[in-house]
Amino acid sequence: MARALGLNEDLTEALCLAHDLGHPPFGHAGEDALSAALSEAGGFDHNAHTLRIVTRLETPYPGFDGLNLSWEALEGLAKHNGPLKNLTWAMAECDRELPLELDTWASLEAQIAAIADDIAYDNHDIDDGLRAGLLNIDDLITLPIVARHWRAIGERHPGISADKRQRALVRDMIGTMVGDVLAETERRVAEAGVTSVDEVRAAGRALVGFTEPLAEEERELKRFLYANFYEASELQEIRREAERIVGNLASAYKANPSLLPEPWQRGGNRTEQLRTIGDFIAGMTDRYAIARHEELVGPVNLPASRF
Repeated sequence: MARALGLNEDLTEALCLAHDLGHPPFGHAGEDALSAALSEAGGFDHNAHTLRIVTRLETPYPGFDGLNLSWEALEGLAKHNGPLKNLTWAMAECDRELPLELDTWASLEAQIAAIADDIAYDNHDIDDGLRAGLLNIDDLITLPIVARHWRAIGERHPGISADKRQRALVRDMIGTMVGDVLAETERRVAEAGVTSVDEVRAAGRALVGFTEPLAEEERELKRFLYANFYEASELQEIRREAERIVGNLASAYKANPSLLPEPWQRGGNRTEQLRTIGDFIAGMTDRYAIARHEELVGPVNLPASRF
């Protein structure tokens, strides 16, 4: 999309690759548990933690902390989903050191990264849900956007196997969404008359997005996925166990900070100590979190194939 619109592809790629670095183990479930565990220290927010990672926690260079990213990269990571008003402590801390104009919209590259994320997870979650047996195509084709593509694929390829038809469905829906975003973004940019990134930031609204008809279909798809996939009882059991793992780890390290690896046993007041614990847990992979829980707390009850 960035290439088609003549934008900075390197910046867009950097934002796409880095925007979820701040997620703790088990994604949003882990984030909820970690934020609750760190409530007395201001909680935890994965987007703000991404900025914390790339400006402070990663220290590969001898002369300074962070990864020496451009201002535009940091700005895009901070506000790819739009202007920020109620700042978490980590985002406010970053903004004090590197003012990022958080009350304005980000660049077109950041807006592209955000909507690309929506397109990717909408469609690949359909694929995952069908393969896992948690979704079925008969329910999905009650949605007009799915029915339209499913029918067109069957007409183009009569007799195609269900597996190939599902793969084609994901590809075709991605293609439709991408094409819609490109056309609508060009229209909005022309309508707004912006000619510079400063004018994009001052536009007062998103210039990248779906047309309204497709936006409504995409919202309907999201509602369907939440009701029929994300909230499925099978996944809720896993979510509860993931939250238990992260919560127990936080409790163990809060009760005995000496359990942290030596480089993480830092001084400071209670708030600083809790935030260090949060930094450490947030950097874990799912497997590492499971291993530490089994070592420090006890066994976990998660399907082995999941990890």
